[in-house]
Amino acid sequence: MGIISTILGVFGFGIGISIGLVIGYFLFIYSQPTDVKDPELQPLLEKDSKSLQQLLLEIPFWIKNPDYDRIDWLNKFIEYMWPYLDKAICKMAKKIADPIIAEQIPKYKVDSVNFETLTLGSLPPTFQGMKVYNTEEKELIMELGLKWAANPNILVAAKAFGLKATVQVLDLQVFACPRITLTPLVPSFPCFANIYVSLMEKPHVDFGVKLLGADAMSIPGVYRIVQELIKDQVANMYLWPKRLEVQIMDPAKAMKKPVGILNVNVVRATKLKKKDLLGASDPYVKLKLADDKLPSKKTTVKHKNLNPEWNEEFTFVVKDPETQVLDLSVYDWEQVGSHDKMGLNVIPLKDLTPEEPKTFTLDLLKNLNPDDVQNEKSRGQIVVEANYKPFKDNEVPNNVEDSDTVQKAPEGTPDGGGLLVIIVHEAQDLEGKNHNNPSVRLLFRGEEKKTKVVKKSRDPRWEEEFQFTLDEPPTNDRVHIEVISTSKRMGLLHPKESLGYVDIYLSDVVQNKRINERYHLIDSKNGRIQIEMQWRTAS
Repeated sequence: MGIISTILGVFGFGIGISIGLVIGYFLFIYSQPTDVKDPELQPLLEKDSKSLQQLLLEIPFWIKNPDYDRIDWLNKFIEYMWPYLDKAICKMAKKIADPIIAEQIPKYKVDSVNFETLTLGSLPPTFQGMKVYNTEEKELIMELGLKWAANPNILVAAKAFGLKATVQVLDLQVFACPRITLTPLVPSFPCFANIYVSLMEKPHVDFGVKLLGADAMSIPGVYRIVQELIKDQVANMYLWPKRLEVQIMDPAKAMKKPVGILNVNVVRATKLKKKDLLGASDPYVKLKLADDKLPSKKTTVKHKNLNPEWNEEFTFVVKDPETQVLDLSVYDWEQVGSHDKMGLNVIPLKDLTPEEPKTFTLDLLKNLNPDDVQNEKSRGQIVVEANYKPFKDNEVPNNVEDSDTVQKAPEGTPDGGGLLVIIVHEAQDLEGKNHNNPSVRLLFRGEEKKTKVVKKSRDPRWEEEFQFTLDEPPTNDRVHIEVISTSKRMGLLHPKESLGYVDIYLSDVVQNKRINERYHLIDSKNGRIQIEMQWRTAS
């Protein structure tokens, strides 16, 4: 009887458990909880402040903040490209993580750590808006509102002591406000050398984790601890002003820093053709290195001479000897009016052997078009000696092109003085009454310098540099900068007119070593001009 009663007891317990589970399941499914109510629909005007603050988290940045622009086009682009971006990002992440893992696992006596599955899922991130900062430096700063509710599948397997453990990341949710800085901007694709990423506030990160197949986040207290730990760690690494740096290209190569010196000796010209109706011409030579922002260099004028001898030496800083050329132009000097061009030619630097002087005897041409029949006409010759000297490793100047670095003054600068450098970058919204052919006129201590003329432009760009060697700091001085429009059309009552001016006091330049500002032009409705100034000293 004892055995039978035991069997019946076990059987009855099993039946009771089964019936109880079934009844509990149906009660759970079909019972209506008393604490859940239907949502109430109310106009925004009737909601209290607390409810409105909760709603603000869901409103896009471009609605809450007028400084943010709507970027639906970017979200559409990412949506279409996401299947390919997913694979590319995962491939890059593995490439970055594998060396780090290989370096760390010996410290913890782990045999291996591998990504068994790595995908970011089918849901792309969305950007709620973008804000762009306008600076006068060679950089682009953007702030983005990022929201990402993803369905990734990241499965990491670790093996140690013959055992295998897996960790799986699911259901990722990220809200963040990253600041992305592209700097420096360079004239080589993709047009920036570095990417810097910072977080402007602590991010919201939520995700599910399965450890050995079990939901680790369901353990009481673990979820909150992991959340705060991740926020603090990410903030410690990337919360502004800390940042993540990603180098796209070598800044030194991208900025085309100096690689050598070109020494040029203009020896003579022969058999020049006179331009003046009465008497001989007054020739001189202009020299300029292609892609060089500095003004052209000139020889002296040889009056009434068609076979002039100069023997004058010039020095140029070379940045790319494979593509740069030396432009040589011979002009006939005129006391009144424009100077007539007598001919031109070029010397490609790639034709020079480093450290070996070479003499060139060049025919003067009308232009550089090889098919132009006008170049067959004799205009004389010019003799030039050139010698390219590359920098050695210990001679390469540092930080020559860094936008926020001021170079030292060259040798020969007076003690106690320095070199004042004024760079005229660009202007915007210039308005002339009769014409818009702007150039800039600088007046400093009675010395006048001018930029080239940009024809028919309200937004000209000059990028020209001017230098003044001074015996003492210009603490109490100012520089007068005026934008002038000129026209050579006959019959105009006003061939020259002022488009605006500004006087800049130099005390800030001496104190800060460098300023780069955009100034509103006086006597101009909306005109602005960007001027950079540096005070370079020998120390």
